[in-house]
Amino acid sequence: MYFQQTAKRKKALLCVMLLLLTGYIFCLPRELFDVSCATVVTDRNGELLGARIAADGQWRFPPCDTVAEKLAICLTTFEDRYYRYHWGVNPCALGRALVRNVSAGRVISGGSTITMQTIRLSRQKKRTVGEKLIEIILATRLEFRYSKDRILALYASHAPFGGNVVGVDAAAWRYFGHSPDQLSWAEAATLAVLPNAPATVHPSRNREALRKKRDRLLRQLYQRNVMDAMDYELALSEALPSAPHPLPQSAPHLVSYFHQHRPGKQTVTSLDHGVQTHVESLLERWHATFVQSDIRNLAAIVVDVRTNRVLAYCGNVNFMSQHSGNQVDVIRAPRSTGSILKPLLYYAALQDGDILPHMLLPDIPMDIRGFSPQNFNRQFDGAVPASQVIARSLNVPSVSLLSRYGAPKFYGFLKNAGLSTLTRPSSHYGLSLILGGAEATLWDMTSVYADMARTLNGAARTTCSFLLREETPGNRPEIFRPGAVWQTFDAIKEVNRPEDIDWHTLPSMQTIAWKTGTSFGFRDAWAVGVTPAYAVGIWVGNASGEGKPGLTGARTAGPVMFDVFNILPASAWFEPPAGAFTEVDVCRLSGHLKGRFCDDTETLLICPNGQKTTACPYHKPVTLTVDERFRVYEHCAGDRETVRQNRFVLPPAWEWFYRQHHPEYKPLPPFRADCGDDAQLPMQFIYPHGHAHVSLPKQLDGSRGQITFELAHSSGNATVYWHLDEDYVTATRDFHKLSLSPSAGEHSVTVVDDEGHTLSIRIVVD
Repeated sequence: MYFQQTAKRKKALLCVMLLLLTGYIFCLPRELFDVSCATVVTDRNGELLGARIAADGQWRFPPCDTVAEKLAICLTTFEDRYYRYHWGVNPCALGRALVRNVSAGRVISGGSTITMQTIRLSRQKKRTVGEKLIEIILATRLEFRYSKDRILALYASHAPFGGNVVGVDAAAWRYFGHSPDQLSWAEAATLAVLPNAPATVHPSRNREALRKKRDRLLRQLYQRNVMDAMDYELALSEALPSAPHPLPQSAPHLVSYFHQHRPGKQTVTSLDHGVQTHVESLLERWHATFVQSDIRNLAAIVVDVRTNRVLAYCGNVNFMSQHSGNQVDVIRAPRSTGSILKPLLYYAALQDGDILPHMLLPDIPMDIRGFSPQNFNRQFDGAVPASQVIARSLNVPSVSLLSRYGAPKFYGFLKNAGLSTLTRPSSHYGLSLILGGAEATLWDMTSVYADMARTLNGAARTTCSFLLREETPGNRPEIFRPGAVWQTFDAIKEVNRPEDIDWHTLPSMQTIAWKTGTSFGFRDAWAVGVTPAYAVGIWVGNASGEGKPGLTGARTAGPVMFDVFNILPASAWFEPPAGAFTEVDVCRLSGHLKGRFCDDTETLLICPNGQKTTACPYHKPVTLTVDERFRVYEHCAGDRETVRQNRFVLPPAWEWFYRQHHPEYKPLPPFRADCGDDAQLPMQFIYPHGHAHVSLPKQLDGSRGQITFELAHSSGNATVYWHLDEDYVTATRDFHKLSLSPSAGEHSVTVVDDEGHTLSIRIVVD
């Protein structure tokens, strides 16, 4: 009987012990601290860029993993000198505190270890004897879960430092303006004594008491040979912090982005604090200039081409201002593209074999279903090499090239290239796509140009990011080919620079492929440039969309872009891509493949697809009289001596404008009266084109508006007779322009020159 009772007692005791052990094992919550944290954003080296306060109004940074060495020494020396030797509870310290409290008749010492204080901070309970026992139990359990360094980091991350400052990271920045890793001995000692009584001892009150506590701690460190005499004297001489420091405000728009998408987290970005600071200062200086012209907003982004990571992110200027749209992150805001897409069209046409680098494109007035583009200077060149079209940013030949390449095809290319703002079908944009009819973001445009540069560097196409390490793989399908990219960059590196100097002659000027853009109404000014090392994107304007005279990419964004490049390390130009080209003979004047009648040729490297382009159509054989005043046919020349030549001949409308800019151009002479019947018409309508729909609005006086017909004739002294429908109107000589006001409906306009050549077009008047 006795043995049975003993066995039952043992079983009961064992059950109790198992229950107590189970309770002990599971008594500690999985997460000690369930508190909101500030959003903290740092650069690639851990330098603080900016922060946003926690939801509960506390400056509490996300918990740190380690504590800086000086601060760890100061904390353990002041709060718990035997911290490294006990298991969460120091019996001697508890006994000593009990004796002191009994002697004083009140609580003057708690005897808590750092581990116990960590538990108390996590529980936030009223301080009682029962709560003290719970802290003791949980503290010993915490010692089994975490290392000493981890527990110290938990304490340092959640200890109060006065006011609404919680945690050593926030305290270091608020009181000393730098990270805990850079704390001096005096600063570390100051922070170590603050959590002991943050409500009564604080840098803004009881400063003398704070100084005495700091100095006592410093003396202990000196007496224990933690610091030498010189460090001790220097530490004693350091002044206490006064007013809290404002936190850094670098890349504020990016900090706000993370506060919205990753609140309460610490994010390590790919930004370089030094580059970011330099770019921000530069933008502020330019902003002071632009604002005098009521241009209030400015954005810049710098991408490291080699890593495809963002080095500087300036979404706008003057972030703290509540006016003028300064808080708008323009880097991510869709804006009208202006001409910034033209090099991409040039690249696509080269790669697909639609053009060769210097192939002539028409630069004459055009009307395509009511769309009549104009060059910025309101002039026409007749015909321009494609490379110069891009370098000079000519609108009319660019529209002609897009019409030739196909707007839907180019639209698809842009989407594949990464333009995320093309949300409407291709038909919505039409040919205006190349002149700013679509919107893009500075992020997308800079990323696209960086992708092109990476292609020449032989790097894979990846997603551009402002994170130091991507959370998911960022590889994307390759759409750029080195050969066409090289030829595109070769064209846009010749764009005239704002300095208006010959940069080729200055060794200090690095080669940069760059392009500007100006939207309709002078609302957006763009500049994007690339080198093998960096891609820089600049936007200037008003976030409200308000246009301003003089707001052009060349005058505003371009100079800012070159200033940004000047603060970046220079790099050598790209190496020509090996095996990317085919060698062909090209007509020097037309840029086409060599034709049968091309006498002046050059050898050129082209993309392989360029071999399918047409041979030169502008050189043709002609038979002339000896004095070259007339053309003749060989069958009627008789015994008279003739000269046979291969001549460069443009269509009449092209020729009309081309001759004004190229005095060396030789037009064909007329046929001799007794020996010629020109099968090719010597005249061509410049405006309007056939089957055009024309609207004639009423004038201010109520009269009906007019349409001005313009004709080009290869002969400079020809007389042209004009007819509207069946009625003769008038004759013109030298300059063939005629203004008419036809009634609504369909009409025909017929012209006859004094050689008998006839040309007609039909138009519809609305």
